[in-house]
Amino acid sequence: MISEPDAAVARTTRLGLASWCLYDWANSAFPTIVTTFIFAVYFAQAVAANPVDGVVQWSHSVTVAALIVAFVGPALGAIADCLGPRKPLLFTFTILTAAATSALWWVKPSPQYALLGQVLYAAAAMAFGFAMVFYDAMLRSIAPPGYIGRLSGWGWALGYAGGLLSLTFCLVLLVKADPPPFGLARESYEHVRATAVLVALWFVLFSMPLFLFTPDRPSTGLSVAASVRTGLRSLFGTVGRMLKNRAIARFLLAHLFFTNGLNTLFAFGGIYAAGTFGMGFEEVLYFGIALNVTAGLGAATFAWVDDLIGSKRTVVIALCALSVLGLSLVLVEAKPLFFALGCLLGIFVGPAQAAGRALMARLAPQGQETEAFGLYELAGKATLFAGPLVLGVATDVFRSQRAGMSTILVFFVVGLVILLPLREPK
Repeated sequence: MISEPDAAVARTTRLGLASWCLYDWANSAFPTIVTTFIFAVYFAQAVAANPVDGVVQWSHSVTVAALIVAFVGPALGAIADCLGPRKPLLFTFTILTAAATSALWWVKPSPQYALLGQVLYAAAAMAFGFAMVFYDAMLRSIAPPGYIGRLSGWGWALGYAGGLLSLTFCLVLLVKADPPPFGLARESYEHVRATAVLVALWFVLFSMPLFLFTPDRPSTGLSVAASVRTGLRSLFGTVGRMLKNRAIARFLLAHLFFTNGLNTLFAFGGIYAAGTFGMGFEEVLYFGIALNVTAGLGAATFAWVDDLIGSKRTVVIALCALSVLGLSLVLVEAKPLFFALGCLLGIFVGPAQAAGRALMARLAPQGQETEAFGLYELAGKATLFAGPLVLGVATDVFRSQRAGMSTILVFFVVGLVILLPLREPK
């Protein structure tokens, strides 16, 4: 008899695999445009009373969303594993992300709209985080044997390509257009706020192939109520058994630190470029486009390296490079050199993420992948407030964005040190 994961592989066509990867293309517009390069910068520069307060307020939104995803995600994962199919919940949170993101259009350039912006962004980020639990959990059950690293890497590469194209659309069609289309008013930043609506449409449109063509696990036959009861009742026992596995426990602890650094870098990279190097919206967009090009190339290239040398070694290489290049970015003062080093750093961002996802898929117990990825989200987000919080405190105390950004390096180095002794399963 064919086991459940093998049965899923047997019925996963190339179209199904490509559709799964395309979801990375679809969801990449949200972190690229909203979290990092456009709306975060708009919030700090035009909505908040001043850029420093904007950084602090944005960090609060990131923190709240991360904590809710961290502690609710494992429970949702346990319930989904009892139900069987993952796509219904994935679809629900995809639509919720798009709805909250499109509502950011109503955040006007005035401090009186700062709270609305914080609430709407936190809601979108929460729905996005929950969606990723179910999406990532599909990886091992659909990937052909020996292709986990490549499928994860190809997905991340498509994600960066999607981020690049969505940024290009925003630049050409909205931000740089003079006059802006559809009668959008520059004085009220409507051409910038409209990027949130574009992100929502992008996410919904390009996520549809996954729901149409990628196979899902069959139903277990349990009702929703029974799945909730069973999942929540078994949650802590399952978590305890997973954490007794030294490899899983070590990886989750390392993931807690280095993902904290990565997510803080994404959330505040655009704000740092604008505030410290005086980049305007268009320059930040160009910088974001360049980063997406190099990150996509890195993710695609290291996808092969992952299956060749292992996910753990791939993450180690990426973290070493991120630590060295991150230090350089904090120290440089010339804008051209900052631009060049940022592009070089981008090469190693994708491999750290893609290989981390692949390593979790390799370590997850069979039949409990969704719950395992709920823990993966918990490890990545339970203390995600720490990165934005430390960055915000350092920025506020020293009144310097360089001081704030330098705190990210600590998370990379600590994660690297914890990960080094881990022994990856063959």
